[in-house]
Amino acid sequence: MNVPGYRQRMDAGSPGGGIEVSPDDTEALEARWAHCWKPRDVARRLAGISAPWYVAAGWALDLYRGEQTRDHHDIEIAVPAGRFPEIRERLSEFTFDAVDSGRIWESATPQVLGATWQTWLREPETGRYLLDVFREPHDGDEWICRRDATIRLPYAEIIRHTSDRIPYLIPELVLLFKAKHVRPKDQTDFDSVLPLLAHGQRETLSTLLRQVHPGHAWLAALAPTARFDC
Repeated sequence: MNVPGYRQRMDAGSPGGGIEVSPDDTEALEARWAHCWKPRDVARRLAGISAPWYVAAGWALDLYRGEQTRDHHDIEIAVPAGRFPEIRERLSEFTFDAVDSGRIWESATPQVLGATWQTWLREPETGRYLLDVFREPHDGDEWICRRDATIRLPYAEIIRHTSDRIPYLIPELVLLFKAKHVRPKDQTDFDSVLPLLAHGQRETLSTLLRQVHPGHAWLAALAPTARFDC
């Protein structure tokens, strides 16, 4: 499919090729995400699947809060990379495009999927993007943090569920990922979620931040003198 506003770029390195997204393409790309799914839509479509998966990023924090607190322009879920074929089979009527470093590989081949970790679900008839799937590193049933492979936790410990059984990533890990590039919405998420975290959750986030992002500005708010129990 030719995507208006994008330009084709062929690179020599693996995986090669792809459609480069320029800053001028931002508005057109956002329009393609305007009809993306909500967490309940994803849970309904993936009901009964055996692969562990969870809602990630901003939507995960809203599921933790129990209400939607801001607009979300997309929706991300994560799944163990080795279990991605189960997701792909369940959503076989859609097309998966791989994304990395400002490029999109439409209808990604196994080679491209093996060299990337982010996947956008596209509706073939309209070109709309509906879901962003992260294919995460793992060792069996153990999750591995893609920012620091020494951080490993059982999936059973990092996934929580809403009252209607929508799985989401625990807030400590959501905030760890948001800490890399603190955009205004990330700071807002941190400020609003911090008072909801129990002592142990704040301890965990503080430990992870010191390991992955030493000296991070959020550490001051997580310091013992700044804490209070919920």
